Amino acid sequence: MQYALLIYEDEAVYGSDDGKVTQEIIGKHMAFGQSNGEAIRGGAALRNTDAATTVRTRQGQQTLHDGPFAETREQLGGFYLVEADDLDAAIAIARQIPLASEGSVEVRPLLPMPDGPPAA
Repeated sequence: MQYALLIYEDEAVYGSDDGKVTQEIIGKHMAFGQSNGEAIRGGAALRNTDAATTVRTRQGQQTLHDGPFAETREQLGGFYLVEADDLDAAIAIARQIPLASEGSVEVRPLLPMPDGPPAA
């Protein structure tokens, strides 16, 4: 089964010194990838929330907003897509994800999708 491992941290930590924290955490993620490569199916780091745009739909009308949908103490900074036998195995992988500061990793199973394109 596939799981999304969603990484939440305070993005301000990464702007606090001339890229030292960023370079250090990149090294730790490279090591994480080396030790968990057989399970990792994809993933990416995300740009900071000041680069985000939210499309919001209410009563059939859509509006655009700068930044994330909600103000939070921790922001979604990246994710991994992993293959694991079960939730416990996915959690074991999530526990290994490096964080630069306090944060959290949400483990969420993907919905299985039927094979092939949708019927016309």
